[in-house]
Parts: sequence; structure tokens; C-alpha cells
Amino acid sequence: MAKGEGAESGSAAGLLPTGILQASERPVQVKEPKKKQQLSICNKLCYAVGGAPYQLTGCALGFFLQIYLLDVAKVDPLPASIILFVGRAWDAFTDPLVGFCISKSSWTRLGRLMPWIIFSTPLAIIAYFLIWFVPDFPLGMERSHGFLWYLLFYCLFETLVTCFHVPYSALTMFISTDQSERDSATAYRMTVEVLGTVIGTAIQGQIVGQAKAPCLQDQNDSEVALEAVNRTQSTGSLKETQNAYLLAAGIIASVYVICAVILVLGVREQREPYEAQQAESMPFFQGLRLVMSHGPYVKLIAGFLFTSLAFMLVEGNFALFCTYTLGFRNEFQNLLLAIMLSATFTIPIWQWFLTRFGKKTAVYVGISSAVPFLILVALMKSNLIVTYVVAIAAGVSVAAAFLLPWSMLPDVIDDFHLKHPHSPGTEPIFFSFYVFFTKFASGVSLGVSTLSLDFAKYKKQGCSQPEQVKFTLKMLVTMAPIILILLGLLLFKMYPIDEEKQRQNKKALQALRDEASSSGCSDTDSTELASIL
Repeated sequence: MAKGEGAESGSAAGLLPTGILQASERPVQVKEPKKKQQLSICNKLCYAVGGAPYQLTGCALGFFLQIYLLDVAKVDPLPASIILFVGRAWDAFTDPLVGFCISKSSWTRLGRLMPWIIFSTPLAIIAYFLIWFVPDFPLGMERSHGFLWYLLFYCLFETLVTCFHVPYSALTMFISTDQSERDSATAYRMTVEVLGTVIGTAIQGQIVGQAKAPCLQDQNDSEVALEAVNRTQSTGSLKETQNAYLLAAGIIASVYVICAVILVLGVREQREPYEAQQAESMPFFQGLRLVMSHGPYVKLIAGFLFTSLAFMLVEGNFALFCTYTLGFRNEFQNLLLAIMLSATFTIPIWQWFLTRFGKKTAVYVGISSAVPFLILVALMKSNLIVTYVVAIAAGVSVAAAFLLPWSMLPDVIDDFHLKHPHSPGTEPIFFSFYVFFTKFASGVSLGVSTLSLDFAKYKKQGCSQPEQVKFTLKMLVTMAPIILILLGLLLFKMYPIDEEKQRQNKKALQALRDEASSSGCSDTDSTELASIL
């Protein structure tokens, strides 16, 4: 980790042996450094808009799929937990698989990443729409057929959205060669992504919230009596709720397509000069071995694995927690909107903060700020005004959790490129395996959460739940995330790339790029320079 620190602080020319410069060491042949490659605001906005589809659909699925399966599709808690876990686990598995396929892709007129985004989009929106469709299965076959239907289309959609999101995430490294420009574009992206969650929350929450899902008042009735209630009192209301979910899915799918079109038309991939000189990409498994042995990367994903899991637990159980534990059945969509709006407005503040005080400091301050509010939620009694205040304050921490991982990952990749300059095509591996670990953790959190509710005797379509269900939801939304956040922050203490290390890496990488793009430097000299750096 300390290897090379301080060595880059001198001039780039001081790193070169005299053999490289030879007779050309005379100062008159030294080229003026190239101007920094500036991205226009339009370029950054078009790039940022591409992050919205993943957040739109992810927000809707994360916040609403669990309660949709249990109370609208009427899937039992145990099968629902299997659907949620298997779907997210499969989603996690597809990330490195897609990363492998991308690393083997050749450059085309559209780039290496854009074709994946273009061809996955139409299929993804079809699969997404069918997740929210409740088919009329033959009588007596609803449970088995419904389980297979939702499992199939959930896994299919996660596969297709991975074919969109992994190349989009790796695109960060190909929109500019300048780290400050990438950081700025990342801030734009995070702002739009949080805005995407706001739009997703508003569309899904407000449309579904207008259709009141039916609930059963008396939980002690017999199965026959409950079935009679379902048939006579709640059929119309349930159908209205199902249609509301379909309407929301259609709107989100339309926004997905619009954002994908803007991304494809407004962003152009750019190859690194030194990568263009390589004959072919590194073999996938060789690259994977190098990536997973890179210390800063392992420490970064370990820290964010725990903090991401904490926020995923809150996200997956928030609707049920507001509905049954706090008793705000008709307010949870507005509380979600308050959290996401707060996060949207504070993203620029966190971008300023990490620029002023450093990314590691921003991690400690931003993510730990959620802990007091989670404690307050655990201790307070149901109070709508206080809950709104807590929701707005919690949005500040959500903004930090959105921005920081994607802002720090390019720093790790730059550090890797300095240590392994002859390893082109590894960027998708970095991004896909980071997403793999977080999605797998998400699958575990959703599966364990729904299974815990099954053990606590969750009642489908109940207007209220037993006390043990309310207590379980409170633990899943408060105490478990607090423990995970503290563990994640402890792991961040070992993350080695601070602001000084970033400056050293930036200077050394710029020297490598200038040398690779210089026509007066031979291939042998470039190889020797890369080895020294």
C-alpha cells in the first residue's frame, strides 16, 4: 500500500532514466503539456441521465416489491423471501458474468460499452412491466404458478438491467482521462440518480398510494371466512391496486427508455492513450486475480458492503415499518419522498465537502450521521411530525451513501493502473464485482427480512400485525443497520488512498498518458516509463 508513495511527488521527468531521453533530452524538444480535457455541462448531464433508469427501477423494486408480493400478489412470506433472495443473488451473479463478457468485447463505432446499453433496454422494460402484472392463474394453481412467474421475470429483469448498469458504471473511466472531470461528472450522476429515486418514489408511491390496498380487519377469522371477505369486499379494491402498480410500471418504463436515448446520443466513449497501444485485453481470470488482490479495492468494497447492507435493510422494510409499526399506512409514500428530496438537495453539499475535506472524512461524517436518527426512530413512539423530521435528516446520510462509493472507486482504479500499467480492460471487473458484492448483500438482507417476518407470523393483507411482527420490523430498520454502519466505518480505517495519495497518483498517471500520446517516444521507451511509474 505504501509502495510508490512520495516517489511521484517530484517531476515526471525526474522519474526517467537517461536512456529514455537520450539525445532528445535537450529542452527545446519538450512538448507543452496538453490542456486538461474539459467536459461540457451538456456532456455531464447526458452522462448523468443514464444513471436514472437503474435508480428508478431499483427504487420501485427495493421499496415496494416486498409489500407488493405479500399484500397485492398474495404470495406467502416464505415463497416471497425465496423470490427476493434468489432474484438478488442471481442479479449479483450476473454482474461479474456481464463484466467478463464486456471485457471480451471489442471496440466498435459506438464504443465497447454502448452496444450493451442499446440492446438491453427494450427487453429490460418488457420484463420490468411483467413483474408488476398479476396473471389470472387457474384456480388452485395460484401459489405455484405465481411463485414461478415472479421469480422468472424478476431474475430476467435483473439480468437485463445488469447489461445496462455494468457498462454504464464502467463508462465513468471512459468519458474523460482527467480525474477532476470524472469526479465532477460523478457528482452530476449522483445528483441525477438521487433525483431518479425521487421520481421513482413519487411515481410508484403516489400512484399506488391513491389506490388503497384492501386489508382484513379480523385476523382471528377462519380461512373460509377470510376467503369470503376477499371475494365479496376486497376484489374491486385489490384490482384497483393491481392496476395502479401497472400504471406506475408503464410510466417508469417510459422514463427508462427516454434516459437511455439521451445517454446514447449525448456521450462518447474515449480510450486511454496507453490502452490503445495494447494489442489485446488481459484474460479475464488473470485480470480478476489482479483486481481481487489489490488491497485498496478489497478494503473499499468491504467497507461499503456493510454500509450498503445497512441502507438496503432500511429500504427493503421501510414501507412495512411505516405501515404496521408506526401506523402510517397512508403516509409512507410521502415519507419516502421526503427522504429522497432531502438526499437530492444535499448531493452538491457532499460534493463540496469531499473536495474541501477529503473523501475519507466525508465517509465518516456522512454515513455516521444516520446513526442518531435511527436511534431516535427506535426509541420514539409513533409521531408523524417527528417522523418527517427524521426522514428529512436521514436523507442527508442517504446522499453521502449514494455519492461516495462511486466517487472513490475511480481512485482505486487509477492506483491499480499505476501498479499494473499493462492490464487494459479491467475497469468492468472493478465495477461489476463491486456491484456483485453489494447486490448479493441486498439479496441476503431481503431474504432474511422476509423470512424473519414469516417466523414472526406475518399476516397477509392484515390491517394490523402481531406485536412480534412490529418488533421485528423495528429491529430490521433501526438496530441492525446501526451495527452494520459501525462495522463498515471500522473497515474504512484501513483504506489507504487519502488526498495526498490521490495527488501523487494523478501526477504519475498524467506523465504516463503524456508519454503514451507523444509521437516522439518509442514503444520501448513507453514500456520502460510505465514500468517505472
